[in-house]
Amino acid sequence: MINFFWVAAGGALGASLRFISSSFFNLFYPNLPIGTFFINVLGSFIVGLLINTLEMRNYSEIFIKYFLIIGVLGSYTTFSAFSYEVIELYNNKKFLLSIIYILASVFSCIVAAYAGYTINKV
Repeated sequence: MINFFWVAAGGALGASLRFISSSFFNLFYPNLPIGTFFINVLGSFIVGLLINTLEMRNYSEIFIKYFLIIGVLGSYTTFSAFSYEVIELYNNKKFLLSIIYILASVFSCIVAAYAGYTINKV
């Protein structure tokens, strides 16, 4: 039951951070999904770092896994906002931009997670 509270607390923090981050990016790029892209890439990088940390050191697995990865980063990064933005681009007849956004997001998030995971293994 304690893991539920770690996830819930982390989720509240992550969702708040996502709202602040997206609002900031929307001020400068109101017609492009730059905020979600940045949030998802950064979150993927941090997930990679944290997975590496779990493997390499004796930190609290409960805190890192449930609070940081599932809670904070699970609600900070967002596949639902990404999906919504792709559909919005498509509905606005921005077909090429929607394809570019999909490919760039998936590729960048995987590369960022891998970079975070391997950064301390050099």
